[in-house]
Amino acid sequence: MPVALVTGSSRGIGAAVAERFAADGHDVVVNYHTSADAAAETAAAVRDHGRKAEVVQADVSDPDHAERLVDTTVAELGGLDHVVNNAGIDQHVYTEDLDPGDFDRVMDVNVNSVFNVTKAALPHLRDSDADPTPSVTNVSSILAYTGAPIEVHYAGSKGALLSVTKSHARDFAPDVRVNAVAPGHVETDMTSDRTEAEKAAELDAIPMGYYGQPADIAEAVAYLRDARFVTGETLNVNGGELMR
Repeated sequence: MPVALVTGSSRGIGAAVAERFAADGHDVVVNYHTSADAAAETAAAVRDHGRKAEVVQADVSDPDHAERLVDTTVAELGGLDHVVNNAGIDQHVYTEDLDPGDFDRVMDVNVNSVFNVTKAALPHLRDSDADPTPSVTNVSSILAYTGAPIEVHYAGSKGALLSVTKSHARDFAPDVRVNAVAPGHVETDMTSDRTEAEKAAELDAIPMGYYGQPADIAEAVAYLRDARFVTGETLNVNGGELMR
C-alpha cells in the first residue's frame, strides 16, 4: 500500500489531508510537535478508513528530528511515496513590534522544515514505485501573493515556499513531482482569533462568500498527488479571492 507522511497533521488542514489520503487507500504517518491528543485523534480517523497510522512527535524545523521522522516512517510502514509539508506557525505582529527571534522561528518552522523533511525523504521517494510518480506537496498561502501587514514573517515564509517548490521540482524531475497548494482563508485553529470585524472584511473579499474548509485543501492536495503531468506548480484554492 502507498505510504504518505503529513507534517503538522494533528489538526486543521494537516489532519484533513491525512484523513483524505487514508480514504484514498494510503497508510499515513501523523506528525505533531506538541498536540499529542489531537494527533491521536487524527490517527484514529486514518484507522477508521482501514489504513495503518503511525504517530510521530518531531519538531521538523530541526534537521535531526526531520530525519528521525522519515526514518521512522520507512521503518514502520515499509517505505515512503508521498510527502505533504504542512507544518507551520503564524503570528500577528506589526513589523515595528516584531522580535527578530520570532521572525527566525516562523522561518524555521515554515521554510526550513520543508527543506529538512524533503531532503531526508528524497532517497526514499526516489526508491518508490508509486504510480504516478512519488510526490511532495508544500502548503503555502494566498499571503505569498498578497502580503500581510501584521504578519510579514508568515507571508514571507509562504512566498519562499513557492520558490523552494519550483527549485525542487526542477532538481527532482522526472523522479519526484513537487508542487504547492496555496489556501485562502480557511477555518482552522490558526484563524480562530479573528474579530468579527476582521471576519466580515475577509468574507467581503471572497467572491464565493464563505470560508474554505480543511477538506477543500485536502481535495487540492489529493489532486496534486495524482496529477502525473503536473510539477513545479502552485494550485490556488481561495474561493476566487486572488482574482480581485
